[in-house]
Amino acid sequence: MSDAPVTFEELRGVDLFDELDDSDLTEWVPLARAYHVEPGELIAEQGEPPKGLQLLLEGEALALLVDQGRTEPVGRHTGPTWMGAIAVLTGGALGARMQAETPCRMAVIDAEDFRRLAFAQPKIHRRVMRQVAPVMSRVTEMQQSRERLSSLGTMAAGLAHELNNPAAAARRAAAQLTEALEVISSALGQFVEAGVERTEAEQLVQLQQEAFTRGTSATALDALDAADAEDEVLSRLQALGVEEPWRLAEPLAVAGVDQQWLDRVQELAGAATEAALRWVAATLTAGRLAGELEESTERMSTLVGAVKSYAYMDRGELVEVDVHEGLETTLAVLAHKLKHTRIEVVRDYDRALPKLTVRGSELNQVWTNLLDNAIDALGEEGTITITSKRDGSCAVVEISDNGSGVSEEVAGRIFDPFFTTKDVGHGTGLGLATARRIIVDRHDGSLTLDPQPGRTTFRVQLPFTQS
Repeated sequence: MSDAPVTFEELRGVDLFDELDDSDLTEWVPLARAYHVEPGELIAEQGEPPKGLQLLLEGEALALLVDQGRTEPVGRHTGPTWMGAIAVLTGGALGARMQAETPCRMAVIDAEDFRRLAFAQPKIHRRVMRQVAPVMSRVTEMQQSRERLSSLGTMAAGLAHELNNPAAAARRAAAQLTEALEVISSALGQFVEAGVERTEAEQLVQLQQEAFTRGTSATALDALDAADAEDEVLSRLQALGVEEPWRLAEPLAVAGVDQQWLDRVQELAGAATEAALRWVAATLTAGRLAGELEESTERMSTLVGAVKSYAYMDRGELVEVDVHEGLETTLAVLAHKLKHTRIEVVRDYDRALPKLTVRGSELNQVWTNLLDNAIDALGEEGTITITSKRDGSCAVVEISDNGSGVSEEVAGRIFDPFFTTKDVGHGTGLGLATARRIIVDRHDGSLTLDPQPGRTTFRVQLPFTQS
């Protein structure tokens, strides 16, 4: 709704006009159109061109950064103050959403009127331009923080995905191992109750050890032989009157037990034959489950080690590393993105390269950006080729993909801050700009693009020693 006209005194309270004398300020008064907004109402929308210079005369407004449907508060404006002047003068879009937090008395000066008077009154123009650097620096810093958080989120999601399988396998094996140990612990009591003598018990132990040795060492049976052997064991167990014989048939068949072995167990155990067979099957199962637990926990340890290496959590900022270590740990972190694709990763490494003195976690951010972009460029199938080689006093790493390539126009702007070819909400345009800053400014190296039809290659050159 409309408000009372803007007064000279109200404009004098806005610091944008501090350097103007009264006669110059008077020119602005008739251009300012007052209006009122209630809490929660939109003042200006991110990404849209500004309607003009916004003056917050009274009240408070929030600056919100919008990304993929989520809003994040990035600043608060308290009147009297001004907003949107940089976008009006540069012809750009608004970098944030402005929303009233309290009842606000506002005024707007149309974009054309503001540009005309700002250029006519250099003090205003200079005042606005002095804010460009700090504002852009702050926006860049926020976007870079979001980029790092996005990379961290990608890494965390990938790690959770990769850890889920071995963790589930370990949990399942632990539960089954508990059952097997209960069977093993109850066997002795059942032997005593059945009247198994010491001599027979010793021979049963020998039969158990014989089956255990074969079960842990033999790979022997192919799928068909194993199925045939299991069927034979199952038939004999049924003949012996064993309850739920299918639970015992598989581990006993894998251990290669035969008719003679089963008959010998029956002869020695007598009434405790079923208990003896369950005991042997349980020890075989326990051995297999222990192996699965070891394999699962080793996989989890390897993944945690990869992330630890990726972040260089236990080392200082400057570290001496094999460049291939960072590439491989980054691939491990991104493995979840490759798992359900037909993307092949080809490594052409010069393993004789000397170690580099680098800022390890920052360099891994570069590999993450380049490899993640290559994966996105390929989609469901293709080839990523990673090459390392020596070029004088520098190491060179090339990351190529055989996707659709990039046009000359895109190639010319690809390292520009805020430039992105991704859909709105799926890229900040700071990934490659940040990567180049890390390589050039932090490592005295170079990051270049070699675009060819059907092939995109990013070339990173790093000196072996830092200045």
